[in-house]
Amino acid sequence: MNVKKIILLLALAPTLLFAKPQGTPVTKDSFSNLNLNYPGLEEVNKLVAAKDYENAAKALLKYYRKRDNIKHPDYNMEDKARFAGKKLPAGVLEKADKGLLHQFYVHPGYGFIDYGQDINWQHWPIKDNEIRWQLHRTYWWQPMGLAYWSTGDEKYAKEWVFQFRDWVKKNPKGLSKENDRFAWRPLEVSTRIQDQPGMFNMFVSSPNFTPDFLLEFLNTYNQQANHILNNYSKQGNHLLFEAQRIVYAGCFFPELKPADTWRKSGIEILNAEIKKQIYPDGLQFELSPNYHVAAINIFLKALRMTQLTGMSNEFPESYKKTIEEMIIALTNFSFPDYSYPMFGDAKLTGKSEMQKEYKDWLQVFPHNPVIKYFATDGKQGTAPAYLSNALKTGGFYTFRNGWKNDATVMVLRASPPAFFHSQPDNGTFDLWVKGRNFMPDAGAYVYSGSAEIQKLRDAYRQTKVHKTLTLDNINMDSCNAKLLTWKTSPAVDLLVYNNQSYKELNHRRSVLFIDKKYFVIIDEAIGDAKGNVGIHFQLAEESGTTFNKSNNSVQTGYKDGNNLLIQTLNKGAVLTEEEGKVSYKYRKEVARPAFAFEKAKNDNKTVSFTTVLYPFEGSKAPEISVKEGSKHNLAKGIVDLTLTINGKKTQVTEQLTGN
Repeated sequence: MNVKKIILLLALAPTLLFAKPQGTPVTKDSFSNLNLNYPGLEEVNKLVAAKDYENAAKALLKYYRKRDNIKHPDYNMEDKARFAGKKLPAGVLEKADKGLLHQFYVHPGYGFIDYGQDINWQHWPIKDNEIRWQLHRTYWWQPMGLAYWSTGDEKYAKEWVFQFRDWVKKNPKGLSKENDRFAWRPLEVSTRIQDQPGMFNMFVSSPNFTPDFLLEFLNTYNQQANHILNNYSKQGNHLLFEAQRIVYAGCFFPELKPADTWRKSGIEILNAEIKKQIYPDGLQFELSPNYHVAAINIFLKALRMTQLTGMSNEFPESYKKTIEEMIIALTNFSFPDYSYPMFGDAKLTGKSEMQKEYKDWLQVFPHNPVIKYFATDGKQGTAPAYLSNALKTGGFYTFRNGWKNDATVMVLRASPPAFFHSQPDNGTFDLWVKGRNFMPDAGAYVYSGSAEIQKLRDAYRQTKVHKTLTLDNINMDSCNAKLLTWKTSPAVDLLVYNNQSYKELNHRRSVLFIDKKYFVIIDEAIGDAKGNVGIHFQLAEESGTTFNKSNNSVQTGYKDGNNLLIQTLNKGAVLTEEEGKVSYKYRKEVARPAFAFEKAKNDNKTVSFTTVLYPFEGSKAPEISVKEGSKHNLAKGIVDLTLTINGKKTQVTEQLTGN
């Protein structure tokens, strides 16, 4: 035996040691969850009636191996030929092979975690709840299935059967409240019932997928789907995920007795929730871009699954129309590279990932020219006919002078109250200019867990790390913006809103997009509150920032000449540098420039800031000054300013309504 074979055997020691047959005897009760009168199960029914349970199990396995009238959206048995002998995408084989060694890829923020030769499903090496929750989603099982299809090596099928049985044995429902909290949280259960039908198709032809294991699999699956049916989450994306996935269960395993109940339950919930959770402007009510995209896919996955089984008429036409509106809403708050702000626990999303989404959506909406435009990177279809656009119910406002990479785009959030993913940050925004996001949102960094984890999360949720106004640098009390004005014109696009940020302090922000080129932001702190008022800004990392406290300006110094000037034009403001961080991925962070313009508020008089954000080319920022005209009176809602930029004067006169 050569050295390589010895090393391989040692590497597979956990599998060889623990992956022993664990099958349970096949009895009459093994078939209790099956509708034996379902078309195609006649032979199984006959053998069960004759109490020949072993042969009944064999007949059932034969039925599933030949079943071709039930289709899976992603992985069907005939797809095996498409993968056989083909190289898998980067990382997939590694997840599968390390999975054999019980080194599981549980969460992208932590990489591979060793759960021991005798798998310890309660292992919690870092006190982040996401580790324990996502462990029970068994994300490495699908890579094992793909590796089995690719290589034909039975070690993957053998280990998957072992791990499935091991999980069932060590995580029975009711083991403890603590274990149920993670292993049987409805969201994790729903992930399993969604993913396991694909794995079923991957492994069912394997000799390791035995008749007794088939019945164990089906009965476990039945238990998990019933758990969802009786333990739905109360609201939000969790409820949507659970409903969509129980539709999968009902469609994919119609031979199980509760299948119709599962399917109808999920469809009923989705039909109701699409009306509750989607605002008239197309935004999902959690107001997190990532979860907005997830909700689009949830609704579409359920529709697609029913289409594959001929039951899509259970969704009304309005359901499909709402999904289309959600996709168009997404285009409104996206940048030309398909990314979008990391508001509310969103993460940085790449162009290739989002283009794939649009291509999938185009299959459902082939005649929508806007979806086609994004699916083809502008080669076909048409961009929206408008530029700046307001999603007024959800409160996402986009200033835009184009749809291509050389555009200037600001996306600002001034929203009603949302949910868990929402942050106290009304007024925050991202600013994209000519291929660069100069002011990305802070991101989320981490979700939940120990007190230390929560502290890390809270650091990214602070109001002061977003581009908005604070009183004494504390978090705003309320995110409930009231729109006063939204209008667009060739000369000025204007947004004005109020947010009662603190008990005795109302923040009124007016954003003017001048000549589709630069921005003037007027912030007013109105009310009886006293303290230090600041407006905060954060830039992208490595921006070569220069701070000029003498004229209250900050400019970037990118060597490609695509730069930005931020300058407050009021006297009495103080420029203060702050600590800045941004997190584009889970548990990953980088330092970045951050600063605030601050003023003292000593009485009930309004404190205001007038700030210009001016994109420019080259290394030298323009010289900017402002003069208030005779009509200028913010208390009466009148803006009358003369801006002088490198000697060129621009008159800005606007009426701010809703005073």
